[in-house]
Amino acid sequence: MGDNSKEAVRKGSFFKGLKNEFKKIIWPDRKDVVKETVVVTIISVIVGLIIVVVDMIINIGVNFLVNL
Repeated sequence: MGDNSKEAVRKGSFFKGLKNEFKKIIWPDRKDVVKETVVVTIISVIVGLIIVVVDMIINIGVNFLVNL
């Protein structure tokens, strides 16, 4: 029965430590979140456009080679 109390103490200290670690987190404010969201969205659109252009070029090249 002593093992169960040791396990309970471990769990308690684990969650206490977890709570203390969460207190150390510096959460971003709304302004930073909005800025980073806009940047990620713009970069995603740019990468998507690059993929579309490269895909079209490859498609044209493959069609050219097939029709030779």
